[in-house]
Amino acid sequence: MSNFVFKLPDVGEGIAQAEIVAWHAEIGQEIQEDEPLVDVMTDKATVEITSPVSGRILSRHAEVGVMASIGSELVVIDTGGKAEASAGEPVPAPASAPAKPSKAPAKAAQAPAPAAAPAAVSSPPAAPAGSGKVLAAPAVRARLAALGLDGSKIHGSGPEGRIEHADLDDYLTRSQPQTMPSARPARPPVPPPPAFGDDGIEDIKVIGLRRQIAERMLEAKRSVPHFTYVEEIDVTALEAARTEINTAAVGWPKLTLLPFLIKAMVRGIAQHPIVNARYYAEAAVIHRYNAVHIGVATQTPRGLVVPVIRHAEMLTLHQLAAEIAKLSELARAGKASREVLTGSTITVSSLGALGGIAATPIINPPEVAIVGVNKIVERPVVKDGQIVVAKLMNLSSSFDHRIVDGFDAAAFIKTVKGELEAPVRLMV
Repeated sequence: MSNFVFKLPDVGEGIAQAEIVAWHAEIGQEIQEDEPLVDVMTDKATVEITSPVSGRILSRHAEVGVMASIGSELVVIDTGGKAEASAGEPVPAPASAPAKPSKAPAKAAQAPAPAAAPAAVSSPPAAPAGSGKVLAAPAVRARLAALGLDGSKIHGSGPEGRIEHADLDDYLTRSQPQTMPSARPARPPVPPPPAFGDDGIEDIKVIGLRRQIAERMLEAKRSVPHFTYVEEIDVTALEAARTEINTAAVGWPKLTLLPFLIKAMVRGIAQHPIVNARYYAEAAVIHRYNAVHIGVATQTPRGLVVPVIRHAEMLTLHQLAAEIAKLSELARAGKASREVLTGSTITVSSLGALGGIAATPIINPPEVAIVGVNKIVERPVVKDGQIVVAKLMNLSSSFDHRIVDGFDAAAFIKTVKGELEAPVRLMV
């Protein structure tokens, strides 16, 4: 028997440690070379690490949620004397065993933040029997198994022929567009309500993206002196214009409230540029930007992420709508790259119909402002001495009081309010 000690490899960009977020092999399980072994998360990306050798897992030295240092032991694999050194050490190593060149077992995933995984995650089945060895990420192999497809018949465009989601989508479109079953897995059955008097407690580890969110929110509230300003907006005319445009512009992206709000924010920033800035306290410097890169806070199954619309000042309403839809889909599918999730100069947050009456949104440092959208409600108001029904919405916005004075914040929101209440101006 020959044991191979596999250590956490250098995943690049000067990272000293990474969090274990998912294991794809259990103790005692057989694993093949290049099969997914473990997912780790750095502060920049999620990395899928594959096994450098074939063999049986004897032990694991870091469980889900643990921050492991680069070079620390991850697993010991019984290779049956067939180990090839790549990122670990054979124990014991035969004296005459020649050293073989290093392989790169770590492969960066597309998504910057996976869902938190339970402590033990079994690798999903590869492909139907007879398909041969399939190089693919766990999610892709799960889709292959759910569809009953032979992975060896699908050309992979990834590194070393690895099958990507796009390859599978292309195969489904070209081969059997009308007869293939849906790739979306069936929803799990709704669990029954707990029995009366059930005092059970579920422990949920705060790991992965959820831990990063918790740390960033705590740091934001601790380091930034927030103040929140709430303004009521009459969106009666805007909603009528939006409905009319969507009815007439068949085939164009549907306009929600957000494209209009972003347009109004761009107009407001032109008059009050201090809100479109970042503040770096240690260097005591403010970076005020000419370009408007708006982060759109998006809820996903893995937690809150903020994809960025770049150069919003250059886009039309329909271009903004298309960009919002595209980025939201990438974020919810876990495919948004690090470049998509960084670089915002101001953020907008919307809870849609769940928006409530008011909120106190938390700033995304080093930005100095965030605009929050509350829900639209119909209420009676007095106009020109008459009681009429209007559609009203609150904007709840927070600002970094070190940089943005109360007058500047109020003036900025006042400009946004004026643009939203006269929506024809936003179309010019």
